[in-house]
Amino acid sequence: MYRMSRLARLAAAHGVCTSYDPAPGRTLQVPDATIVEVLAALGVDASTPDAVREALDRHAGEEAARLLPPTVVVRVPRPPRPDAPYAAEASAVRGVLPPLPDGTVLSVETEDGRVLERVAQAAGPTAGRLPPGCHTLRAQAPDGRTARAALIVAPDRFPAPPGRSFGLLVQLYSLLSSRSWGMGDLADLADLAAWAGREVGAGFIQLNPLHSAVPAGEGESIDPSPYRPSSRRFADPVHLRIEEIPEYGYLRGEARERAAELVDRAAGLREATLAEDGRIDRDAVWELKRRALELVRTVPLSPGRHVAYCDFLAEQGQALEDHAVWCSLAEVHGPDWRSWPGGLDDPRSSATARARAELLDRVDFHSWLAWLTDSQLARAQRTARDAGMPVGLVHDLALGVHPSGAEAWSLRDYLADGISVGAPPDAFNANGQDWGLPPWRPDALAAAGYAPYRSLLSGLLRHTGGLRIDHVMGLFRLWWVPQGRPPTEGTYVRYDAGAMLGMLALEAHRAGAVVIGEDLGTVESGVRAELAARGALGTSVLWFERDYEYLRTPRHETPRPLDPQDWRADCLATATTHDLPSTAARLSGDHVRLRDRLGLLAGAFADEQTQDAAETAEWVAHLDRLGLLPEGAGEEESEIRAVYRFLARTPAKMVGVWLPDGVGDRRPQNVPGTWGDRYPNWRLPVADGDGRPVTLEELVASPRLRALLETVYEELHGPREGRIPAPGEHGGQREEDLGAHPGGREGHHDGHRAAPRPGVQGHPGRVPSGDVR
Repeated sequence: MYRMSRLARLAAAHGVCTSYDPAPGRTLQVPDATIVEVLAALGVDASTPDAVREALDRHAGEEAARLLPPTVVVRVPRPPRPDAPYAAEASAVRGVLPPLPDGTVLSVETEDGRVLERVAQAAGPTAGRLPPGCHTLRAQAPDGRTARAALIVAPDRFPAPPGRSFGLLVQLYSLLSSRSWGMGDLADLADLAAWAGREVGAGFIQLNPLHSAVPAGEGESIDPSPYRPSSRRFADPVHLRIEEIPEYGYLRGEARERAAELVDRAAGLREATLAEDGRIDRDAVWELKRRALELVRTVPLSPGRHVAYCDFLAEQGQALEDHAVWCSLAEVHGPDWRSWPGGLDDPRSSATARARAELLDRVDFHSWLAWLTDSQLARAQRTARDAGMPVGLVHDLALGVHPSGAEAWSLRDYLADGISVGAPPDAFNANGQDWGLPPWRPDALAAAGYAPYRSLLSGLLRHTGGLRIDHVMGLFRLWWVPQGRPPTEGTYVRYDAGAMLGMLALEAHRAGAVVIGEDLGTVESGVRAELAARGALGTSVLWFERDYEYLRTPRHETPRPLDPQDWRADCLATATTHDLPSTAARLSGDHVRLRDRLGLLAGAFADEQTQDAAETAEWVAHLDRLGLLPEGAGEEESEIRAVYRFLARTPAKMVGVWLPDGVGDRRPQNVPGTWGDRYPNWRLPVADGDGRPVTLEELVASPRLRALLETVYEELHGPREGRIPAPGEHGGQREEDLGAHPGGREGHHDGHRAAPRPGVQGHPGRVPSGDVR
């Protein structure tokens, strides 16, 4: 009774769940010890019965005395005009509004001080005329008490995709050209975007997260996973193309000779990566680029470039300074801030301020790197849009950050200490999962008006036409695992989804960006409907889309493949993801053999192979019944084209083509459940069906890739009629698309956000691998 009465009530008051449903019709209770530890991470003492009683009394008293919630979110039923101003945060002018029924007077601080809306309910204003943005709401009670809260006025829906389109799903590090330094870079991305937009009519390129990685400690290697970054706010400078930094061309004398030596070494590194069984060596790539960047920095910026850099510093503010300070301290004390000398674990301490002053040159170096990377990202997005892509780049937001990295240091007050995000046990993983990522504290976010979340989104959306949200269900609830406990002893903690989605909608509209939610895996009832109602696209993977209504008909025990017309329209439709087998591996059964070699099969190899072959044959037969396979076709290439022709026949607003599928690559980029040397996760270049790495130049010249992309284009838009579309339309080609000399490219970005073009808006439920990082 104690737990069901007081502890459960206290947990509910703070959004901590005391039970969960691992399967329909089955409910499991969360251990009391887990609830106590999760509440402690939220600053609530529940260690004894007396502590629980006091915490409940304190919470009830605070709620009774509260004039305003920490954050108020209002949805406006229309998107803002492209030229509409956004409210400044905490602007200073007050407009007094009519009192609430209890006599409390509310006021909204707006940029120009106008009273834009009448308040009629205590739950918060209905801001029909308030401009979208972040305001400050103030309250004054008759007894003299005052309060303030963040008022977020957000568009009701996310920007809609600008028509149906297809695009490429690309792991940038795996895309090497004949000019890259051992892994794909932002110049390779720009070249691919120019080719894909003009030549084959692609509408977007969806990328892996380009977030800044945690640097390697002594005797260690950089964690190659893009889903455990140091910072999601800033892209990693390892993606820079050194030769495209303007100052590189002005190196002289000994510095130029040393740079030339590094270019030669980079060529050797690239050739080793492109050799048979080659692997991407991120540590070696970064070491060469770091040394080259140190040389380039000796060249003074021109007056115009200097002003642009200063503008970037001012625009990025405290977030950039914190990131640069952490990077500088990590060079001295190692990459785990939790082991730094006393005081340096606090970004606002006097010890950190002194260290910053002592390391000012290194702080400037890392700030400069962030600016250069931002500039090349901006150029890649401009190139994509200039090539006619209606969306352009789609960036990927990882679920969390590495606990020892820059973001965990600078935002430590907003992240739960001693907690890791994971997944509960399910039918495919009886042990649950622990991803090693500290979660946001929902209470701290609300108290801050979601400013840290907004800063993250605004930085990530600077140069993009779309944003993929990894594990989008995390905006509603996350599985928290206390440190030292197995994932089976975690629990769900709820977030204010209205505030999280509202802030996301606000920033997506500012950027004109489509929002794609990765909603695979265990999804709570109502989440997909809520996301769809707001205009977010979901993620649908071919092999898991089956007709479960079919099970209710007599004599049918397994769901059949879902017909294309029955797919949801509001989704990105694809055949695979970075955590799943390539289409060639799926069709051939190679993925089962690989998992057997790695010891990952849940059952006997023969049984798994038989079941997989039957499921694959069922899909191939379905494609054949629909007339998507040429008569008598049995070749893998024809079947892959049929798979994507099927996807294009669904009503999906976006169709994603996994780039390695275009050349028959059978190797997955990531095999969840493996680490270390068991499998080269995140280190494989794109390869053909024989495992031979393929350069960007070979990819764009591949008849097989072109045939696949033309098939998808024709299903979506009809025949190309042999003409080259004009700029801004699907497709087209120009002489300067690929292989242009670096010096001949368009002007470099100077740190300012490119204006959006007018009129452009911009874990598998039945597969155990979907939620593993």
